[in-house]
Amino acid sequence: MSDVKQYMTEVGQRARIASRVVSRAETAEKNAALNAIADVIEAQQAVLLEANGKDMKAGRDSGLDAALLDRLELTPAVVAGMAEGLRQIAALPDPIGGISDMNYRPSGIQVGKMRVPLGVVGIIYESRPNVTADAAGLALKSGNAAILRGGKEAIHSNQAIAQCIHAGLEKAGLPAAAVQVVDTTDRAAVGQLITMPEYVDVIIPRGGKGLIERISQDACVPVIKHLDGICHVYIDDEADLEKATQIAFNAKTHRYGVCNAMETLLVAEGVAEQVLPELAGMYKKKAVELRGCLTTCKVIDGVIPATEEDWATEYLAPVLSIRVVKDVDEAMDHIALYSSGHTECIITENYTKARRFLREVDSSSVMVNASTRFADGFEYGLGAEIGISTDKFHVRGPVGLEGLTSQKYIVLGDGQIRQ
Repeated sequence: MSDVKQYMTEVGQRARIASRVVSRAETAEKNAALNAIADVIEAQQAVLLEANGKDMKAGRDSGLDAALLDRLELTPAVVAGMAEGLRQIAALPDPIGGISDMNYRPSGIQVGKMRVPLGVVGIIYESRPNVTADAAGLALKSGNAAILRGGKEAIHSNQAIAQCIHAGLEKAGLPAAAVQVVDTTDRAAVGQLITMPEYVDVIIPRGGKGLIERISQDACVPVIKHLDGICHVYIDDEADLEKATQIAFNAKTHRYGVCNAMETLLVAEGVAEQVLPELAGMYKKKAVELRGCLTTCKVIDGVIPATEEDWATEYLAPVLSIRVVKDVDEAMDHIALYSSGHTECIITENYTKARRFLREVDSSSVMVNASTRFADGFEYGLGAEIGISTDKFHVRGPVGLEGLTSQKYIVLGDGQIRQ
């Protein structure tokens, strides 16, 4: 334990020093580093695939399930995607140094805000080794140093990607310590990382609910997180039912194991008998298990009665809860009680109801007539995301470059003194 503590302290010290260098780097320097890392990743594809092969074998031998193995695997296409993602980040506008809200005050001074890096970002994640490249790229472009701690199942892959990152940083003249990938699988390293506020400014966990709950409870550093993605779609009695069926089908079946998939479908009682049988047939073809309220069970054959636990569950699987509600008010009451604050959608042609839903539903993304699957940094035009925050401070929703920054007040004067 003492060795891990010493190691993590040294990692933190190096990151803090490197963060000052990266924070003052010009946009051209950061972009050069990102493009250089992309070039090295492409050139080292065979090395990366070989390292990933070791992780895949260890994962199979240890009994990792198919979903985890799928997230763990690097293919030539995934490697190419990592490189392309870095180049896309390089092409994004640099948020650092931007000045806004400049105003003259009666004293003659000008007051405004400047966008600045957070400093040192600690990112803890599981399975997906491509996150190593994505997180490094977003941290660099936003002027931050990063300490990355991946899961033990991806240790060989992450270390190989780290070598590519360091080679690209060196080529661009930036310190290798600007991005450090923790090279120990000891769980104590996570405990140290989240309790070093003198070296780490924010922690971003990406992974299962257990990991995120542990970090949220134990961290002495601010955490940007979301625990669950219990997303709702409400089909209003004034919805276009053709739109409604397509959106509700896509929101659930496009991908199951993602946080922006719909987990509960709410349907106004006035259209339940029209829309639910058609949707049930569509879901049946995809082998989606349906769990519903008493009314849903009467309208659709073969539905499993829903329990209280179902309304509060993020399935991440081909399972869907369905509840028939009286109206938009009852739908919003249900969302207020069971939502995790991730993403909610109303399907309606009534402008007034849509405006109410947007205003009153308290989630990080609220939609009208669109699939919840759009709650994604790339789809929102952020280029990429480090995760999705359901917190209200300091950033909410998909966390892109701007979410990895803060603001400070700046004052321009010409000799003014306080009277």
